[in-house]
Order: sequence, then structure tokens, then C-alpha cells
Amino acid sequence: MILSIISFLVFAWFIAGYFGVSKNLRAASVFITLTCILGTLFLIPETNSFSIIMGGWAPWATISFTFCLIFLFRFFINGLRNKSNDLYFSDAKEAEEFSTQELERYSRHIILKELGGLGQRRIKDSSVLVIGAGGLGAPVIQYLAASGVGTIGIIDHDKVSLSNLQRQVIYSTKQVGEQKVFSAADAIYKLNSNVNIRPYNRRLNSEIAEEIFSEYDVIVDGTDNFETRYISNSAAVKTKKPLVSGALSQWEGQVSVFAPHEAGPCYECVFPTPPKDNLVVTCSEGGVFSPLPGVIGSVMAVETLKLLSHSGDVLLGQMFIYDGLKGESRKIKINPSKKCPICST
Repeated sequence: MILSIISFLVFAWFIAGYFGVSKNLRAASVFITLTCILGTLFLIPETNSFSIIMGGWAPWATISFTFCLIFLFRFFINGLRNKSNDLYFSDAKEAEEFSTQELERYSRHIILKELGGLGQRRIKDSSVLVIGAGGLGAPVIQYLAASGVGTIGIIDHDKVSLSNLQRQVIYSTKQVGEQKVFSAADAIYKLNSNVNIRPYNRRLNSEIAEEIFSEYDVIVDGTDNFETRYISNSAAVKTKKPLVSGALSQWEGQVSVFAPHEAGPCYECVFPTPPKDNLVVTCSEGGVFSPLPGVIGSVMAVETLKLLSHSGDVLLGQMFIYDGLKGESRKIKINPSKKCPICST
């Protein structure tokens, strides 16, 4: 009889839930039912036929006690969850801007005291343009999408090649021959469908750069050619957008944040002229260590997210250099140039 009644209560619980009855109301109904059974058994003699059929009051006391413990535990957990919202969000309205799914997805961000709910909301409300969806751009795109950046623009004219797959892990063998921006957009959607994706299937040039840059909060340059880097730098300076720039070759990579409007240098302050062609070693000529773009791209994503969330100290006026072959990293100071034709005027 005990098993039959418990089975009925469980069945009724799920049926009521299917029809939209709240958990609190279902819990109250079960509590009342158990209280009535236990009270009746406690008041009547143990020799009563009803008491004998029901197995006496002792097992029902155990069942009721167990149910109360479960209910109290749930009440305690909900209280902690509400308290955490008070800790990590400045007000209730701010917490309401995230769905339950988003709160769980970004929970590891939200509990970081340096970032919190406010920082995550800033990330959600922000927009980033990633120039280049290759070795550096790919990990940047993946981590920005995973972190919940509201809008991500991707500009690239290239197609996925088999040689890309050695280091650009956002793509798969089936996508060889496809345009990178569309393949990357598909990967982002599968990772986080809350992100708004804007693919630009074209090469960046000086005619469109300023117009596109003006629509974004942060610009990320993951390109592998100096012409595009100088175009990006000039447009970023004119539109007063912070530029997160990365570069790599073989075993070594570097990252910096350029923002003259924040008293930092621009790219051309540090690299006033491009090197001669015979001094530049491309990935196809000199090779590149497979995990290196992931390392440097991840640092670029870190700097971008810190800019968006107003967390920590960014690499403004500094250049981070990583040597994968020796396992060493260092930072050097870089200063604005008074002779820079781009940002000194």
C-alpha cells in the first residue's frame, strides 16, 4: 500500500507539472496529503484495520521527514541563488536582463568579482569587429561568442583550405572550399545562438573601413598582412575605437592594444613603416607551430573582453610577447610617437 500511494503521488506530481501547475503548489499538495495520512495514523489505534493496511505511522513519519528535508534543501538553494544575484548584480532589473539559460551559461563569469553581472551585461550589450577569420581570428571569434558578446562582425574574403585546418580549429574538413566568414558564422551559431553575427565576405579597404568600424565598440586585427594592418590602424584612430592587434610567426607571437584616444600609441607609432618583403616570413614560407595561434588569439580575446567589461588592466602602451619554442613570455613598454602621421595630429 505504501508503494502504491507513493507511486500515485509521483505520477500526480508529473501530470500536474505537465499541465503547468507550479512546483510550490505541487509541493504544498503533497505536504498536505502526507500530513493528513500521518495525522490520521497517529491518532487511531495501531490495531485499527486502516493503520494495519497503511503499515502504521512510523514509515509515513520517515517519508514525511524525508520530503520536508528535500523541500527545505530546495528552499535553501533558491535562497542562495537569489542572494548570489544580489551579490553579482547591482539591482534586480539587471539580473532580469539575463534568461535562466544565460545565467547558467555565463555563471563562471558572473561569479568573478572583477567582472560580475555588470561586466557580463556590458559584454552582452557590446559589439566587436574581427578582421580576419584565420589563425588569430578563429580563436578570438570562438571565445568572444562563448563569452556572450552581443554582436560579432567578421570580415574576410578568403576560403577554407586544407592547410588551414592544422591550426584554425573553428573549421572542419567538410568546410574546405567554403568562404571563411560563413563557415565561422555557422560555428558561432552552433556554439551560442544568442550572438548576433555579421559576416562581411570581402577584403577590408580604406574606402569602407571607417564606416564599418563606426558600428562597433572594439576592433580586433587578426590579419597577416601589413597593408590591412595600416588600414585598420588609421580607421581605428579616426573613429576612436580601441584596436586589439596580434601577430605571429613560426614559434613567436605578440599582442597589444592600440588606443591613442586613451593616451596610448597607435600601431604606426610602433611600426612607422612596413618591413621589406624579403624580410617578412609568411606562414606558408616559414611555417607556424599549430597551437601558437590559439595561444595568441586567446590573449587577444582576453584583452577584448577586458575592454568590453571594464575589467583589469589592458595591454595599452605595452606589448605582450610569447616565445613558444623557449616557453617564455615578456612585456615591453611602447610609447606614442610625437612624429606619428596618424595619431599625433
